[in-house]
Amino acid sequence: MSQADAPPELIELVTAAREAAAKAYNPYSQFSVGAAIRTSSGRIFAGCNIENASYSVTLCAERVAGSQAILQREFRWESMVVLSPQRVSLCGVCRQFCHEFAPQMRVWTGFLLDDPLLVGPFLLSDLLPDGMTLDHRNSPS
Repeated sequence: MSQADAPPELIELVTAAREAAAKAYNPYSQFSVGAAIRTSSGRIFAGCNIENASYSVTLCAERVAGSQAILQREFRWESMVVLSPQRVSLCGVCRQFCHEFAPQMRVWTGFLLDDPLLVGPFLLSDLLPDGMTLDHRNSPS
């Protein structure tokens, strides 16, 4: 989908994700990623990738955005946009992280361009069909 065809709410997410990507800390890969989450209250939380010399402690933009929402006690996530130089989907860790809070969240991905050519929406539950849960409400007594 072209940004020109996107509804205003989606354009707001694209703008927030693009601004976050510009702040990425990526001295090793030079690969900027920005993500933005809209909660059910309408608030937007953004994040960028934060690299580390020990790659396993690198933080993805999606988890940084989600952590910002959690910090503000916003647990009902409705939609997310992820932008990068080459369109990428959420990694497995980010899929599981987001699944904890929003298995039915809509996800768009796109390029860090003036017109990001968004792909989606995908439901997170379709991207991670059997996400791990420790939901005790459905456990036998």
